[in-house]
Amino acid sequence: MPTSAFTHLLRLNVEYPMQFEIKNQSTGQVSHCGVLEFTGNEDCVYLPTWMMENMKLQEGDPVIMKNVRLDKGTYMKLQPHTTDFIHLPCMKDMLEDILRNFSCLTIGDTIMINHNSKKFYIDILETKPSAAINIIDTDCEAEFAPPLDYKEPEKPATKNALANDQGEQANKERKFIPFTGLGRRLDGTNSTEPAVPESSSEEKEQPLGAADTRMATQPKFSSHNRAGKIVFGSHETQPMKISNDFVQAETAKKDQQKFLPFTGKKYKLTD
Repeated sequence: MPTSAFTHLLRLNVEYPMQFEIKNQSTGQVSHCGVLEFTGNEDCVYLPTWMMENMKLQEGDPVIMKNVRLDKGTYMKLQPHTTDFIHLPCMKDMLEDILRNFSCLTIGDTIMINHNSKKFYIDILETKPSAAINIIDTDCEAEFAPPLDYKEPEKPATKNALANDQGEQANKERKFIPFTGLGRRLDGTNSTEPAVPESSSEEKEQPLGAADTRMATQPKFSSHNRAGKIVFGSHETQPMKISNDFVQAETAKKDQQKFLPFTGKKYKLTD
């Protein structure tokens, strides 16, 4: 800052350390900073490049500087832009040393840290007890949010999940196939084949006699059972002839079995 600003501040009896509110007139964005020295040219202030980028200022843009008194900070929440920062060895000690170069922090600002010729950018997400805090000679708790480029590691699939996925895929691939085999009869022949073999042409050509004509009307049962077919009775069944005497005898038996009333003697009971 210019020397004239220092002379004016001495007349106002401001408290040390001197801290200022800086405001971009064109955008209205506000931040806070300290002062390094009062050796600048008149009507000019010099800001670090990262701070001008943070305030969206171009060289020669007008700004408003105002002396303020900030509360001592008790808590800050920081968010690095890259995961490289949180992998630095002794990151906590290194951050404490670097923050000694800052006098105050404001919510919404992005500060730049230079370590081993590498630039790290950190966003100020939260501060307590106010939106802008003084971090000079104060015990302030710091918390880190996940970096902007951080990605959650993929969790390995459990055995149950794999089994379910495989089961669902198998069910999709499995299709219903109807029965396409051949039917079989009990005698071992296919359902498409005739169950009883047709007679030969010689048998068809032979004429039937009178006896053969009478026997053809009766069912024939062969004593030789074909394989796989159940036949009850092992002898050929001959046609049964019933005589008239047998019929009359059976009718007489049925008549005798009819109900007969009581036909005995009566007896009287006397004293």
